Amino acid sequence: MVLDISSLPLAFQFTSPGPILVKIGPLTIRWYGLLIATAVLVGVSLSQYLAKRRNVNPELLSDLSIWLVIGAIPAARLYYVLFEWAEYVKRPEKIIAIWEGGIAIHGAIIGGTIAALTFAKLKRVSFWQLADLVAPSLILGQAIGRWGNFFNSEAFGSPTNLAWRLYIPPERRPSGLESFEYFHPTFLYESLWDLMVFALLLNLFLRGVSGKLRLKAGTLIMVYLTAYSTGRFWIESLRTDSLMLGPLRIAQVVSLTGILAGLAGLAWLYYRKRPLPDVVATE
Repeated sequence: MVLDISSLPLAFQFTSPGPILVKIGPLTIRWYGLLIATAVLVGVSLSQYLAKRRNVNPELLSDLSIWLVIGAIPAARLYYVLFEWAEYVKRPEKIIAIWEGGIAIHGAIIGGTIAALTFAKLKRVSFWQLADLVAPSLILGQAIGRWGNFFNSEAFGSPTNLAWRLYIPPERRPSGLESFEYFHPTFLYESLWDLMVFALLLNLFLRGVSGKLRLKAGTLIMVYLTAYSTGRFWIESLRTDSLMLGPLRIAQVVSLTGILAGLAGLAWLYYRKRPLPDVVATE
């Protein structure tokens, strides 16, 4: 007997209550901004905890977090705007309206990487050591931040009748799909995938500091690149609002690059048994 899950009660149907959490006079607090702020605070706290476990000064991670925010958030917005330029050129005043959504994690990773490399060089510390301490916080922050897409009714997938379907209001439905009410909650898929990657990275980290595993500098960030990119690649295939470059989904191209880079880095560390190139001399 085959169970038709599409006929189950809508116990898991998702419906956004709207993007605004509270509005008091001219002050508006949006879910999107609150979740991003929460992700940053949780990420900083976690990275400081991990630094202590590795006998690294936690204040170093506190200082790095400021650089990461300054580098990542503007880059995430710029990345998104550039690939949606045809729309933003018509409404240039919306370019800075980051509170309405529209940031790209791949842009944040690029901006954050540049900021971290600069920070590591100035502080004369290992970039890969810093990256390993940040990797679990990064993926956990992504898991939290994805729920901002839910409240904004964005970043959803194709139409579906699954029991865990997501209701999208008419004004947010893509052109040509206006007659459909329910869509894949890809924000949820990615959030759950990110939590699984977080569990993997945290487990590797704890086994490393306990001596059960001998992890080389750069291992965790390479596992992050491989694991996150693998999930993002297939989830992106469900999206209806992918950033495009001609016929290509940009996120899938970048994800494939991330998978190859992550696997190459791990092979370099454990097959070639050589350290990754760093901003400081390594033994």
